[in-house]
Amino acid sequence: MATSIDINRTITISLPGAVSSEILQKTQEASAVMSLARQIALPGLGVTIPVITGDPEAGWVGETEKKPVKRGTLATKQMTPYTLAVIVPFSNQFRRDVPALYDAIVQRLPGALAKKFDATVFGGTAPGSNFDTLGSCTAQSILTNAYGGLVAADADIAAHDGILNGWVLAPQGKAILLSAVDGNDRPLFINSVAEGAVPMILGAPVRQSKGAYTAETAAADAVVGFAGDWTQAVYGTVEGVKIAISDQATLTDGESTINLFEQNMFAVRAEIEVGFRCDTTVFNKLTGKAKTGA
Repeated sequence: MATSIDINRTITISLPGAVSSEILQKTQEASAVMSLARQIALPGLGVTIPVITGDPEAGWVGETEKKPVKRGTLATKQMTPYTLAVIVPFSNQFRRDVPALYDAIVQRLPGALAKKFDATVFGGTAPGSNFDTLGSCTAQSILTNAYGGLVAADADIAAHDGILNGWVLAPQGKAILLSAVDGNDRPLFINSVAEGAVPMILGAPVRQSKGAYTAETAAADAVVGFAGDWTQAVYGTVEGVKIAISDQATLTDGESTINLFEQNMFAVRAEIEVGFRCDTTVFNKLTGKAKTGA
């Protein structure tokens, strides 16, 4: 049954369960981080999660000998939910058609939420101290020797007791790998030019995300992808997606301003509370174009 929405004022509404779940599901599908990391239940006040820092060891024993007692070591991290929000303007045609509005929300909002979440995890500014990012993890260049850089990432993750089980490539990283060839000019990472994608690297699956790219600066090379042991990364969300609708606000979009009332539009604000924690030592970032500074 459709829910009546009054958009002549700013209101907060609860989406029908199916719509809210679909937005969250599509956000998870669009986010490379959410598709690779483990999901846990996240209470509104946060949660303490165990982090394994050492594994127990088994040992061989004789028939009457004492069995070895080898305890694993644990540390803890606090995961705190932080609010991730996006505002999307719509034309007034949706005022008369609530089902069409729900369809548009499902189509447009998940990609925006996923892109920002990925960009933050992959080196953006953390929303708080209890949110991990991968911006400072070990870097491996794939610009001139792509295969060597990928193997180096695998080796470094293994050296920190991790198992590389997933890659994330920005479009710029994908382009570097597609251009890598052997001595006979045959592509290294695809079987034919008809494929147009890199589905696996060193036996691990590849996801693509625009959020995994950071342009080169005077002090740092461009970041074009990430590799890691995703069993050591977790995220959580609180409840579903919260929606507020207004036709009275003025929005700032970059350098332009949108007056909703004047332009016969309204805007939808979507919010989710999400947290992320990981062991950054079992992740590597892949770099491309060299920094611009000397």
